[in-house]
Amino acid sequence: MDDRLLIKKGAEASLYLEEWHGRRVVAKRRLPKPYRLPQLDRAIRGQRTKHEPLIIHRAKEVGVPTPIVFMVDPSEATIIMEFVEGKTVKQVLDGLSKEERAHLCVQIGELIGRLHKGGIIHGDLTTSNMILTPSGKVVLVDFGLSEQSEEVESRGVDLHLMKRALLSTHYKYAEECFEAIIRGYRKVMGTEATDEVLKKIREIEMRGRYVSERRLPSKT
Repeated sequence: MDDRLLIKKGAEASLYLEEWHGRRVVAKRRLPKPYRLPQLDRAIRGQRTKHEPLIIHRAKEVGVPTPIVFMVDPSEATIIMEFVEGKTVKQVLDGLSKEERAHLCVQIGELIGRLHKGGIIHGDLTTSNMILTPSGKVVLVDFGLSEQSEEVESRGVDLHLMKRALLSTHYKYAEECFEAIIRGYRKVMGTEATDEVLKKIREIEMRGRYVSERRLPSKT
């Protein structure tokens, strides 16, 4: 009998809640893609399986809470990591008071700032990939799309994705939450670097609007 519990199914990998040596863990398994050549598929999944724990460890070094990685098996494209107790920020954000939301979002902004200052781009900043523990600590998870970069463009894209995630999932509070995130980010990154990133976000948004307008049917 399979006692694995599927807790998240993504485009690239699935997460299972399992028992491993007497403890509850999350097993992240990158499943084969039938549209890829088998040899290439194994190589890609193996490489990504090795890359993610390295970034998770690097995030810890720059002061960002992340799950403990217990085991990495590139041949099976599997990572066994700590099951973090708590709820996702997505689950709790809308139910908080304005002051609590602001406090939480400033904390999130500080964590993103630490990542960026350490040259790490998360790649999938959403409130689903942030766990609020019972002690009030935020743990960042799912570094499957992460990369190392110190480019302003990469930082801008990372925060732009965070802003879009807030607008799509928490639209009532998106503006105040993003402003609080930027306050926390500024604490870590400083005014000059933060202003550069905000300028880049505006550029990205303008590009998006331009592309959308180009796609509109002509009225001629």
